[in-house]
Amino acid sequence: MKKNIAIIGSGFSSLSAACYLAKKGFEVHVYEKNDTLGGRARQFKENGFTFDMGPSWYWMPDVFERFFNDFDKKSTDFYSLKKLNPAYHVYFGENNYVAIPDELEKICKVFEKEEKGSSVELLKFMKMAKENYRIAVTEMLYKMPGISPFELVSIDTVKRVGYFFTNIKKQVHKRFKNPKLRSILEFPVLFLGADSSNTPAFYNFMNYADFGLGTWQPNNGFYDVVKAMIKIGKSLGVHYHNNSNVTQIITKNNSATGIIVNNKIINSQYILSGADYNHAETLLPESQRQYSQKYWSSKTLAPSSLLFYLGFDKKLENLTHHNLFFDTDINLHTKEIYDDPKWPSKPLFYANFTSMTNAHTAPEGCENGFILVPIAPGLEDNEDLREKYFNIIINRIEKITKQKIKENIIYKKSFCVNDFVSEYNSYQGNAYGLANTLLQTSFLRPKLKSSKVKNLFFTGQLTVPGPGVPPSIISGKLVADLIENTNP
Repeated sequence: MKKNIAIIGSGFSSLSAACYLAKKGFEVHVYEKNDTLGGRARQFKENGFTFDMGPSWYWMPDVFERFFNDFDKKSTDFYSLKKLNPAYHVYFGENNYVAIPDELEKICKVFEKEEKGSSVELLKFMKMAKENYRIAVTEMLYKMPGISPFELVSIDTVKRVGYFFTNIKKQVHKRFKNPKLRSILEFPVLFLGADSSNTPAFYNFMNYADFGLGTWQPNNGFYDVVKAMIKIGKSLGVHYHNNSNVTQIITKNNSATGIIVNNKIINSQYILSGADYNHAETLLPESQRQYSQKYWSSKTLAPSSLLFYLGFDKKLENLTHHNLFFDTDINLHTKEIYDDPKWPSKPLFYANFTSMTNAHTAPEGCENGFILVPIAPGLEDNEDLREKYFNIIINRIEKITKQKIKENIIYKKSFCVNDFVSEYNSYQGNAYGLANTLLQTSFLRPKLKSSKVKNLFFTGQLTVPGPGVPPSIISGKLVADLIENTNP
């Protein structure tokens, strides 16, 4: 008789775990509170426009391939990928931007143009980043269930122990003097949810993910990955349940025995939560929660986001698929996220136009846009604030790219702190989980396995390995392996 497991939530970590557990012979049921699967990576369509709701940067393609290979598949069995060139633009003001090409040799030429001698330093920096990437992906991420500090110990990590006790910012600033180049090299750690001055230098492997492996785009958007994982899951017998809100984890004698879904009791031998970790523990009696509210309030959360989904009735100019607007002080914005939480005085932001690569994601002659402003979690959120920042952002885009676009917006939807809470039960409306700081790495993160309730497990960006889509996919594999080796 198959062992059965109920999975709460359908984000990447849950979808990954579901596939691995089904392959191991479990009867798997996934319960999603919303009407579509995918968690933060859901997709919606309105007025002919197709919008990915969350993740939009397809980095670390080898991690995706490894997932598919584990099921004797490859990504091209489900979707096509295009390597973007340029990978992205970084705007520093009017008539002032840097285009990042699709190959390191070309990027070196761009750097050399901005700062003489920087191409030599970049090659040295990237050699180190490439080796760190090899160690991180092949020796660490897949072997770190967060149980013991010894998971971090290997010959390679011991040799690089110094990289864990200095930070990205110091490493970049001692090699490069040009402020543009510094900003470009510090940018990738934003995917780890932390300020570069608080992110261990070892994490410069993200620079290799950027410059070394490149930026890719699935043909129909990031939701292609979600659909592919669901297709694999269904082929293995996974059952998916939409509009299924889990309101309680049932326990007996400190052992998880089931969940309450839409006021109905569902019995299960194992429970796995891919939902927000803090929220999942509130589904338990207080005495069975591992982490108090004091614990969560002491953690460094990754930012929340103010998002806009926009449809334009014309094609836009002087922009590319991915665009970073760094035309204001990055240090001020960072401070107003982590050190002095408030709505940003002069926000940096990111703008994505998938229809520039895949025209079918917008009606003919139109453009779709996704704009993201990173903000501190837990901020006041209302329509007046959203509109204020919308106008700031649109005015900046118009000024920097020298075109009028506001009057061409025919579709507009916003998403912010309140929505992250209501749609994803996100603690303080965070968008990316816990930041990857030194004191929130590996075994110092919330555990995959409950220490108080038998047969209760967790996965996702608030536990190991950390924030981002590839780490979430890996998190699903790690917890599946852990569950397989646990007797009910």
